[in-house]
Amino acid sequence: MKMHFCIPVSQQRSDALGGRYVLYSVHLDGFLFCRVRYSQLHGWNEQLRRVFGNCLPPFPPKYYLAMTTAMADERRDQLEQYLQNVTMDPNVLRSDVFVEFLKLAQLNTFDIATKKAYLDIFLPNEQSIRIEIITSDTAERVLEVVSHKIGLCRELLGYFGLFLIRFGKEGKLSVVKKLADFELPYVSLGSSEVENCKVGLRKWYMDPSLDSVLMDCRVAVDLLYMQAIQDIEKGWAKPTQAQRQKLEAFQKEDNQTKFLELAREVRHYGYLQLDPCTCDYPESGSGAVLSVGNNEISCCITLPDSQTQDIVFQMSRVKCWQVTFLGTLLDTDGPQRTLNQNLELRFQYSEDSCWQWFVIYTKQAFLLSSCLKKMISEKMVKLAAENTEMQIEVPEQSKSKKYHIQQSQQKDYSSFLSRKSKIKIAKDDCVFGNIKEEDL
Repeated sequence: MKMHFCIPVSQQRSDALGGRYVLYSVHLDGFLFCRVRYSQLHGWNEQLRRVFGNCLPPFPPKYYLAMTTAMADERRDQLEQYLQNVTMDPNVLRSDVFVEFLKLAQLNTFDIATKKAYLDIFLPNEQSIRIEIITSDTAERVLEVVSHKIGLCRELLGYFGLFLIRFGKEGKLSVVKKLADFELPYVSLGSSEVENCKVGLRKWYMDPSLDSVLMDCRVAVDLLYMQAIQDIEKGWAKPTQAQRQKLEAFQKEDNQTKFLELAREVRHYGYLQLDPCTCDYPESGSGAVLSVGNNEISCCITLPDSQTQDIVFQMSRVKCWQVTFLGTLLDTDGPQRTLNQNLELRFQYSEDSCWQWFVIYTKQAFLLSSCLKKMISEKMVKLAAENTEMQIEVPEQSKSKKYHIQQSQQKDYSSFLSRKSKIKIAKDDCVFGNIKEEDL
């Protein structure tokens, strides 16, 4: 599956000799990841081709004459498609050529020198551990350092991930994004500009039954126990009164195994809850709190008349979805570096033998899209295990901008649509336009 790469804006710049070049602002999961020139991406593509040959997607050709605005828009579209398509191959994603280029691009964009540093990693009990890293360490490397320090079994690393997490007022918690394996946590944290944001360790799977795989590792059980307690305290998991009393008793006894066994029966256990948002169902302007997990999207809808309604959308009946940027990106050099101010995720759902579109307006649309993809990938792995003749390779990463995930064909079509009528251009030489991509 493709990554959530997009290039919503580019700018013309002058070099030291007075020449003009275009600088592309590459966003990942809605946040500015790096700024790069075409020549840098072209050189990177040449390096990748020396390793992987012609299996790579086509790279936009060079222009030897001055580009018109239409040509610049087309090139930006093509570069975005290239970034999305090149991430489809997990071998490319794990290669040194791929990772080293993006590491340098991220460091250079935010003017971060490679040096030793300390990074606090917050555990699900909201206590932190401090680790010594290099500023150029990837999330994959940082996760390895954390696991070594706390004693987490190395073979279980794939069940956990590093996240940017915002700790709000009154103990509220909000997951901002999952850090990609090649992303630099030190740089992403410093450049996120999200208030009270920390790097946190959480489990990264949507199927609660996968807990069973981790139960033989004491440290993994500790982490599941911490997160279960946190999710219940924050109201993400919703036990009945009888379940809560039993859970409190097991907690007093420090009986983690019994606690987790009962927790798995709790409504929304293991789900990721998004911040309050709005949707167009059952009527426009309805407030919503979404919980995602266990192959469903659970919505607590608040109608304009303050009545509430619980609605569950089963992933088996979701045909596809797309994410659209509705907001305004003014100055790419200024403090506004994210696309998350105004996003919608709409999905096509089968109800009463009829396909309908449902729209959710949330700044966490990229995170929601990642969760939906994660549920599909876990379902594919489970199907492959049940049918040994079925060979399915499920990469870890994915993409989004206007995204479509086609389950019936085991494909995921993703693109990002920027609505030109709602976009204000900060500078005359900014290049903005529609961006449409397809991905798997």
